[in-house]
Amino acid sequence: MRLPIILLFLLAVISYSHGKQPRGSLNIFDVKPTVGQPWPKPQTIKTTSQQYAVHPSAFHFMVNSTSQSCDLLTSAFDRYYRIIFFPQTYLNHILDPELAKHEKQIEPKISLADLQDATLLKRLNVHIQQPCEQYPSLESDESYSLTIDSDSAMLESITIWGALRGLETFSQIIYADDNLGFAVNNTMINDFPRFKHRGILVDTSRHFISVKTLKMNLEAMAESKLNVLHFHIVDDQSFPYESRTFPEISLAGAYNQAHVYSQDDIAGLIEFARQRGIRVVVEFDSPGHTQSWGLAIDILTHCYSGGKPNDEFGPMDPSRNTTFDFLKKLFSEVASVFPDHYMHLGGDEVDFDCWRSNPDVQAFMLKMGFGTDYSLLEQYYMQNVVDIVGATGKGYTVWQEIIDNNVTVKADTVVEVWKDPYPQELERVTKLGYRTLLSTCWYLDYISYGSDWVKYYMCDPHNFNGTDEQKKLVVGGEACLWGEFVDATNLISRMWPRAFSIAERLWSAADVKDPAVAKPRFEEHRCRYVRRGIPASPENGPSYCDYEYNR
Repeated sequence: MRLPIILLFLLAVISYSHGKQPRGSLNIFDVKPTVGQPWPKPQTIKTTSQQYAVHPSAFHFMVNSTSQSCDLLTSAFDRYYRIIFFPQTYLNHILDPELAKHEKQIEPKISLADLQDATLLKRLNVHIQQPCEQYPSLESDESYSLTIDSDSAMLESITIWGALRGLETFSQIIYADDNLGFAVNNTMINDFPRFKHRGILVDTSRHFISVKTLKMNLEAMAESKLNVLHFHIVDDQSFPYESRTFPEISLAGAYNQAHVYSQDDIAGLIEFARQRGIRVVVEFDSPGHTQSWGLAIDILTHCYSGGKPNDEFGPMDPSRNTTFDFLKKLFSEVASVFPDHYMHLGGDEVDFDCWRSNPDVQAFMLKMGFGTDYSLLEQYYMQNVVDIVGATGKGYTVWQEIIDNNVTVKADTVVEVWKDPYPQELERVTKLGYRTLLSTCWYLDYISYGSDWVKYYMCDPHNFNGTDEQKKLVVGGEACLWGEFVDATNLISRMWPRAFSIAERLWSAADVKDPAVAKPRFEEHRCRYVRRGIPASPENGPSYCDYEYNR
């Protein structure tokens, strides 16, 4: 049967328009990026149309004469000078210095002589009130103010960490200009984060992630003002941590010896993060998720079938004192390797079936008066672990199951909520008086077609019924990128720009929540990453990045 002429015409239009528009035609999905707008959005920002030219030959970072100076600040000046004026070669300079030696430095397309009639921004004066701390912490003050209203600008902060955040903002509000080369507008910013813990979880057990890729990810975190790397370093699949106390674990438990983080590797990552004001919180999850540990150390529960061992193993065995003797030695070492006050102890997804099958564990349950309630055995195990780690002087972060199972923990414990319904869990945990993190709605390993950054942008850690005091206990959240289908080939492109959403939600004011308003800034920030050498994926449909500043 022949179709009506008008229907044939409509089908032709639909088939042609579906991804087949001629070049130069208007695409309704195109997003026009903003120019010189920062991400995440500052608490207050005021700009005018007054422009100042910024030229690499005439611009200098300066420490105010009454301020503090330290290695963190001087290295940041060098870093941001390169980011602002030579973004295309910046990452090679940081990640591959030998390659960078052979790169030709791109000359500015506008000379200083061409700017004789323009008002030049000649320097950024930086004033820090307090002496520089060695490492950032959960309590660090990251507030800053930035003023550009003459030929010199002023960045003021209480701590070095606020200065680092202000330098990142300063680098973002400088933009390419056809007449001036680089320009910045008259601007006044007062800024601080809404939440103190703004994290990214990276899983290096299911797939090993190279040190170079981890450093690129730390750089990407700093450029969105994220400040915690949750280093999920080991799991069932592999144990890539080189322990000096128990070197046999990584020898047996890593995929191979090329896929192990040496102590020098870890020290280098911690220092790279420190330079960017990022904390490294390592996770050694137990009693579950420990199969790779047991390949070298006899600490796992032997599973039974029909009253006989079946050559399978379950969680760590809490019925043996040797288990806790091992943990005391391991956590004592880990506490000395990782300087942050907090260590993540895991505690999630413990399967009780193997414990139930083991006659020694059954006898221990009877001895302890636990009956057949194996959640009490889990509680017993975790109570020992938190006491062991507490004795090292460290605080700890735990997954929510620890609190769900009524383990007694220290007052400064941070509880990470990852299950639904998260509003009820946030309400319950904060009512108990514990500091809390949210990660439930920010699992970036789940992917979907289209602009899925919007759904991450709409999630808020204060979305629960609770008093003001309860909501003050929510210290932030984390984006989690679990590693079943992620390695060094796709970690950056899967994480970024989707993690921008979490960065802005955790930094900016609560009323900054309209994705339609955010989209042009999101697009600029994605292009900013590409310009700086970070291969962030396109996320807003058809578009392009005009990112070559110095053509």
